[in-house]
Amino acid sequence: MTVNKPIKLAVIGRGLIGSAAARHLCKMGHEVALIGPGEPADFSSHDGVFGSHYDEGRITRTYDPQAFWRQMNRAAIARYGEIAAESGVEFYREAGALHVGHTETTDVASVGEVCADEGICCEAYQDAGLAERFPFLKSTAGMLGYFEPRNAGYISPRRLVRAQTIAAKRAGARIIDEAALGISETASGVTIRTRSGSVEAERVLVAAGGHTQSLLGRSLGFTVYARTAALFRLDAAEVQRLAGMPSMRCLGPKGDNPYILPPIPYPDGQTWLKLGGDPVDLPLEGEADIKDWFRSGGSVDVADRLQTQILDRIRDLKFEERRVVPCMTTFGDTGLPCIGPLSERVTVAFCCYGKSAKCSDELGRLGGLALLGEVRAELAP
Repeated sequence: MTVNKPIKLAVIGRGLIGSAAARHLCKMGHEVALIGPGEPADFSSHDGVFGSHYDEGRITRTYDPQAFWRQMNRAAIARYGEIAAESGVEFYREAGALHVGHTETTDVASVGEVCADEGICCEAYQDAGLAERFPFLKSTAGMLGYFEPRNAGYISPRRLVRAQTIAAKRAGARIIDEAALGISETASGVTIRTRSGSVEAERVLVAAGGHTQSLLGRSLGFTVYARTAALFRLDAAEVQRLAGMPSMRCLGPKGDNPYILPPIPYPDGQTWLKLGGDPVDLPLEGEADIKDWFRSGGSVDVADRLQTQILDRIRDLKFEERRVVPCMTTFGDTGLPCIGPLSERVTVAFCCYGKSAKCSDELGRLGGLALLGEVRAELAP
């Protein structure tokens, strides 16, 4: 598969940010190729790239302690309906988001302060009031919670990628179901190598998540970390008992600050409760580390710790089965994503800090604008 006629714009990475960028660029009237493979059928034997969107649950909410991420959240959440309409794929449930922790925890009090200052709809509950409003909580003594009832809940990152890809294709994008193996830049364009040939493009946006730096063959100063989440399969009675459960952020010291998703139906036909909040920062130094990590299936030790945490937080929880899930995330020093040009023809958009799924549509839009030469002031550290 060698494409002789250069494509105007190519986006490498058919994940959350890349698929969003392709949709926005196509809607602006540009010729776009979106390059990237689908989800691996079997992690243990897969030898290609991996992504972090192979899941049904990510918390979405407007609140964030940083102004930049609040801005990203607002913009992206406002377009959820648009994306669903353009693709015919539903990916969002407004279950609300509960931020909860011990009363003396600074992070908890700041939620209420920021929401009041920013006009974010938020309800406060404490001690017995918290228990009454959220009866599934195991202990609420000395606890404070702030609940976002609107524009909050969870998204399916897997279905959001599908929605963005469908919408981009309907808007004119060419979908190339291949992994990019490397890129080389010349004065006249960029060559993107795949297993079945090469693609020529005038300009390229690299939005390949944790694979970005490896693909470029250079460090941009960001670290990719392994993460483990745990899924707990529920029977029909537990699903019914927890039917009113929102998404939850448990605020506290590192290692004791899990996030919890409410019961969510998964493609296997079962309903699972998800818990994340890996206390271990395990750097993945390159492609071999990333592949080994995903093929390993994640850390059982971390999953054991997460299981203890969910049993400490959800009253009388009964589950049928536990599943350990590997993931990865990228961190930098500024608290901001890396979105901007590397050269005249190559631009990047990546680095999620574990925050980007819910606001990936806006990050993708900014990545598309950066590819077109528009630098955004809000991305300056």
